Amino acid sequence: MSEQLTELSFSVSGRVSRPVREVYEAVADPEQLSRYFTTGGARGRLEAGAEVSWDFHDFPGRFPVEVVEADAPRRIVIRWDAHECVAADGHTTVTFEFEPLDDDTRTLVTITESSWQVTPKGAENAFGNCMGWTGMLAALKVWLEHGINLREGFYA
Repeated sequence: MSEQLTELSFSVSGRVSRPVREVYEAVADPEQLSRYFTTGGARGRLEAGAEVSWDFHDFPGRFPVEVVEADAPRRIVIRWDAHECVAADGHTTVTFEFEPLDDDTRTLVTITESSWQVTPKGAENAFGNCMGWTGMLAALKVWLEHGINLREGFYA
């Protein structure tokens, strides 16, 4: 008997050659996040219970981000509005996990997003966000290791 697929989710991972606390801070701190990812600016630190906002120059429009959990330096869980998701409240959930490697000289970052409908539009949205989070991981790595803003000019 085969199982019925009821929700689309994905995970992307990458390794950053920096200690786990430094990598966590580059995601949680709005000033740092704005330098390589939220090119229109991030407002508010990713702390449990906070509602922050993110904006992107290449995808204009500031939008709210709800911080469900922030357990420094290991985990951040956020939620935001989404179309074609299965959650009754219309949100997807994104989980960032940070794992120290090699005596904490490197960090494995895993980003998982869930709650997409098993429909053509749900798949399109999930695949688009998967591309976005993969880009975020690459931008995070290049920013922390080399001080380069990889996202600038990448999408527009």
